Amino acid sequence: GIIELTKNNYKPEAHAMNKSITQDNQNDKQISESIKRFFTRFHISSVLKASNAYKQKGTPVIEIFQYLFLLIFSNRSMYMSFITGKNTPSFAKDTVYRFMKMLQINWIRFTTLLAVRIIKEAIIPLDSEERVNVLTIDDTMFERNRSKKVELLAKAYDHAKHAYKFGFRMLTLGWSDGSTFLPVNSILLSSENKKNRINEASIVDKRTVGYRRRQLSMEKGTTAMLELLKAAKTVAIPAKYVLFDSWFSSPSTLHAVKEIGYDVIGMVKKTPKMFFRYNNEDMSLITIYNKNKKRRGRSKYLLSVMVEVVKDEKIIPAKVVYVRNRNKRKEYLCLISTDTSLSEDEIIRIYGKRWHTEVFFKVCKSYLNLSKECNSLSYDAITAHTAVVFTRYMMLSLESRESNDSRSLGEIFLYFTDEMSDITWIQAFQMLLQMFQNILVDELELSEEKLDELVDAFMNAIPTVLKSKLKAA
Repeated sequence: GIIELTKNNYKPEAHAMNKSITQDNQNDKQISESIKRFFTRFHISSVLKASNAYKQKGTPVIEIFQYLFLLIFSNRSMYMSFITGKNTPSFAKDTVYRFMKMLQINWIRFTTLLAVRIIKEAIIPLDSEERVNVLTIDDTMFERNRSKKVELLAKAYDHAKHAYKFGFRMLTLGWSDGSTFLPVNSILLSSENKKNRINEASIVDKRTVGYRRRQLSMEKGTTAMLELLKAAKTVAIPAKYVLFDSWFSSPSTLHAVKEIGYDVIGMVKKTPKMFFRYNNEDMSLITIYNKNKKRRGRSKYLLSVMVEVVKDEKIIPAKVVYVRNRNKRKEYLCLISTDTSLSEDEIIRIYGKRWHTEVFFKVCKSYLNLSKECNSLSYDAITAHTAVVFTRYMMLSLESRESNDSRSLGEIFLYFTDEMSDITWIQAFQMLLQMFQNILVDELELSEEKLDELVDAFMNAIPTVLKSKLKAA
């Protein structure tokens, strides 16, 4: 009951606590309504069913999935929620484990279908037709250092920390319009090299999605990347270009992506072992650079040349842009585009959309419990957990967009307000210059400070009620 506050029984501490509890309850109610609205708006139940996630009897899968989705906002693990009896569902924890280990669920299809619904129904209507939409490919470490019994666990090199770790490479395909980023699908890569695999895959029915998932995890990153792109192409995700860094840029990859139906804008390694045809001769990008006169003055790029990408006698014309490091003249980056109609400035600007992926990775690890929430040894369960985290990010990204984009308020606003700004050329160019500060022999990354700055900008754009429940790790 409500206690009447008189001079005799009034306690400031109790009043503050009651006020805090009331505020928490109001916040929980708002969050619950936001999540319910998100699940209903994009028919997540039907997306699960289309991905073979359904039960003929027992607890509906949508209830289990929604419970897993909500864990991050309760600030409790599934284990603690069952132990304390708070926020416990009507089903047993074994029901959750069985769901996460289901072999027939196609999680790549689930996140791809959900992403395309959000893109086409909620984001594309807010953008102009001239807006350039892109797909990005990148990977990050999914660490499992504390357990050596995880299925398909592998020893992999973490390029961010420059050390070998136990876990998986989470290869991710994302979509961006320059303002909003959505993860589309992913695969947790083990290793194609048997010597680097700590554990092998469990024996499962070869007719199941679970078996194909395991086989794909043991493929090379470039092969797995093409499968993720094909899944996106199948559902017609609106994007013209695929962006990736130098780890994926090779003549064979450029040809394979072009055959799927996308143009490529990527960074290329400066190596004497990779050749492009220039003036009817096969040369490395280093040789091409040395043979040409550089642009003088304060030009933003040093050189731009037309080359041919040759693979099995098939030829793709491409444009290579050499971007200068203002502080060290001998340092430069190479960007390649298979769309030769693009200007040099536009190639640099569009490539700048790739860094949204790094923000996504950091938010998933720091706020959405990517590698901390699921302690299962099952490869299927870890994959299911990854799909849940992706769905959380999709909702946060959409909430961020719609709370900051006045066009989302209605048809009148659509015609009388400006659309959310795309990434500008100067922003993209500044990102490239940032990379020179961390330049290494084999790879280039944004500095930790710059990445934190971008993550803070994303988190600050999320509605306060949601942000209050997400604690940085």
